[in-house]
Amino acid sequence: MTTTQRPPTLDPLAVARWQRVATAASPWLHEEVASRMQDRLQWIKLQPQSWAHWGAVRGGLKAHAQLALKYPKSVCFVAEAQEKHRLNAIEKIAKPWWSPALWGRQPTRFELPPPASLDMLWANMALHEAADPLALLAAWHRALKINGFLMFSCLGPDTAIELRAVYQQLGWPPAGHELTDMHDWGDMLVQTGFAEPVMDMERITLTYDSPERLLQELAELGRNFHPARFAGLRGRHWRARLLEALSTRLLRGADGRLSLTFEVIYGHALKPPPKIRVSASSSVSVEDMRRMLHGTGHVQN
Repeated sequence: MTTTQRPPTLDPLAVARWQRVATAASPWLHEEVASRMQDRLQWIKLQPQSWAHWGAVRGGLKAHAQLALKYPKSVCFVAEAQEKHRLNAIEKIAKPWWSPALWGRQPTRFELPPPASLDMLWANMALHEAADPLALLAAWHRALKINGFLMFSCLGPDTAIELRAVYQQLGWPPAGHELTDMHDWGDMLVQTGFAEPVMDMERITLTYDSPERLLQELAELGRNFHPARFAGLRGRHWRARLLEALSTRLLRGADGRLSLTFEVIYGHALKPPPKIRVSASSSVSVEDMRRMLHGTGHVQN
């Protein structure tokens, strides 16, 4: 995928609708990926004094509780784009002012973080649903302080590859929008001003005892955002055909359970000091000068 403003096979109207109707709950897979992403924090030396959980309700409420325990004296922002998710986050995360759980801790702030206010931004399983990923990455970059870091995860191209093959065999439109490769995410991180991106991926195979349970879990995880997806509603006959196709065409393990692959991409990157080009006549903005006074600026010839 080229680093354009918007993935070519993602319908932004479908994304906006899903973000409005998505269940205010953390899917099991999101919590599992968040747990694996937390393991990677052992390699991060910086202890954030302020951090944000971007999309905590869908990204993982259990993971949020664990991160709050890890950074008990840090200022924490919970950033939710949808009001219903913000209210749900307050209900699930906020503690009464008199609660012993707040003793010695900073109260959580349920709002978007101000520019240049964060040492860490944590975003689990959100980026693959962004209608304008470069804009989202740029927003994360603005929220970080100099030398602050981004930790994120998202789904990769091999996700549900078995389901995509079944749709293709049946001559149906694509089962989902094309997901971005980790190398392209690395390029976009650099394009939006991040430095030292580190990307890796793994494949997780989930198994199901029935095609109905498989479809239920997929519905909890997201929707088909492909512009060429089936238009309108489909009836019971179509669903029966889909269930039959999944039951007979998907791979089954020795235990007879259906299997489905999820490719998970993990990313980490820093916000570097601004680079100032030096010429015969140079100008430096007040904002860049302030940043350089609070960090180490790089001068580029």
